[in-house]
Amino acid sequence: MRGRQRSEEAEEIGIRALGFLAGDPERLGRFFEMTGLSPADIRAAAADPAFWLAVLDHLSSDESLLLAFAAHEGLDPASVERARLKLLPPGSEGLREG
Repeated sequence: MRGRQRSEEAEEIGIRALGFLAGDPERLGRFFEMTGLSPADIRAAAADPAFWLAVLDHLSSDESLLLAFAAHEGLDPASVERARLKLLPPGSEGLREG
């Protein structure tokens, strides 16, 4: 149950991040371009924890975007990385660079 709670908390940061991206058409367009998703894909994709990982990966890949999101949400930028790591599939922690 505790792992599920941590995953839900991480997904909540992903939801907030998507809202941040959606607040600016240019940011959102870049997200769609980088992920290959379209606005029509969002509802179905949101049911998959991998989607929230993709949102946080996108933020983490651009330091200025990450810092802007963290400032907008009043978060420590490191909390976004911790949330991203919680959403990684089990056993993949050593396969990704932070």
